[in-house]
Amino acid sequence: MRTRDALKAPEALVLTMVLVSAADGGITDREIGVMSGQVQTLPAFQNFTTDQLVDVTDAAVGLLREENGLVRAGELIRAALNPKLRETAYALACEVIAGDQDAKPKRQSLEMLDFVRGELGLDPLVSGAIERGVRARHQRVDPVT
Repeated sequence: MRTRDALKAPEALVLTMVLVSAADGGITDREIGVMSGQVQTLPAFQNFTTDQLVDVTDAAVGLLREENGLVRAGELIRAALNPKLRETAYALACEVIAGDQDAKPKRQSLEMLDFVRGELGLDPLVSGAIERGVRARHQRVDPVT
């Protein structure tokens, strides 16, 4: 990832996932697994490898440690993604948060999701639909007693 220059769309999608993942203080193995699964299966990541995921993730974490890194990350994401891929980015961010099945989403992660939604300029109805779709995908079946 070229953090000083323009990003390619898959890099911006990964950066978006890293933003919400790192918001609560660190990226968990489970979150890395979610991100890796998305990279391996979604058409937006065609020709993007898990090795590239590691490199972009490391660069994204470095960017976030810089002064004004979060602001710069928002600028890079917006510049790299067309409106349809901005919806994809938001869905991926929601997937990373929902993928942490062991806990209720932390306040910091939800605040970062709000930041991402604002940076992407998504219509509230669109973002609500994406959130509801992801929530539906991650429902658990109650055990039969």
